[in-house]
Amino acid sequence: MSRNQKEIDEMFEGQNLLYMQSCAHLRPMCLKWAIQLGIPDIISNHGKPITLPELVSALQIPPAKGCFVHRFMRFLAHNGIFDIHEGQKYNHELTYALTPASKLLVSGSDHCLTPLVLGITDPHMMSKYHHFGEWIRGEDPTLHETAFGTSLWEYLEKKPAYLSLFHESMASDSQMLGLALKNCISVFEGLDSIVDVGGGTGTAARIICEKFPKLECIVFDRPEVVVNLTGANNLRFVGGDMFKLIPQADAVLLKLVLHDWNDEKCIKILEKCKDSISGKGNGGKVIIIDIVINEKLDHQDMTQTKLCQDISMMTINGKERTEEEWKHLFIEAGFKHYKIFPILGFRSLIEVFP
Repeated sequence: MSRNQKEIDEMFEGQNLLYMQSCAHLRPMCLKWAIQLGIPDIISNHGKPITLPELVSALQIPPAKGCFVHRFMRFLAHNGIFDIHEGQKYNHELTYALTPASKLLVSGSDHCLTPLVLGITDPHMMSKYHHFGEWIRGEDPTLHETAFGTSLWEYLEKKPAYLSLFHESMASDSQMLGLALKNCISVFEGLDSIVDVGGGTGTAARIICEKFPKLECIVFDRPEVVVNLTGANNLRFVGGDMFKLIPQADAVLLKLVLHDWNDEKCIKILEKCKDSISGKGNGGKVIIIDIVINEKLDHQDMTQTKLCQDISMMTINGKERTEEEWKHLFIEAGFKHYKIFPILGFRSLIEVFP
């Protein structure tokens, strides 16, 4: 059967898309290699764009492999991780510089996301995605159980190394919260107390306490998480089960908590939050930091990030939600209205009121 040129062009476009998707795993792998090699630190310590020979020398690798470094950096630059420049200042040599993304990978920086990247790209944890077909046809509630024989939370309790990696990942991500607080000071005005549910080791809570020293902050998490943690001044740690009881406060903070759970579990958590703030009457509220999917208004790259996060949450029976899906949860849990503030990059801050 003969094909017209349009059909032929479409087939080649399809071929290109399939190759691109099939090779997409190379992006996180190359990002991980850059961290393992210390390239962001090398460029940062260099103090200016670095030439290929300088980078090869700093990496302490054989000069013959310099061409591989250039190809590696070219790929990462194409994906926005580094910048490549050519100019008279460096005798027309190519130089490599940091971008906003790779600046977040410099060790010791205030908002270093290296632990998060290493946590996401851990080969053992990534291996679960090879079991997707087996899981979707089977009876296990989560992909994690099909791959590892237990839920994520039970797995972390049994594997201290992965639990530590998990908390380090979440802590590094929480550092970004400080950048957003200056744009949402009004969210915390009028509050005397707040409980950070699922607050882990307290990174987000410490940032809030520093910004608002008169605000009493309680970090509430599983007893085994907070058992050896100590607070100071206006911060304290409390162990418990958010499905049973949440400490009383003027407000409840849920940072990246609800996306871990299905609708039924989320409604239960929100109901306990409502009980927690009941003493404040209509003045209490729940503050949620999470993703709101908006494919019609978001840039394609932003939507891609949000949908990738949704697939990741699907592996533990959680989900990322549209505004309509969030609204459904709030109504079912007995809340009357809400406000969404898209001020946290690909995440939003949501205020929910009884």
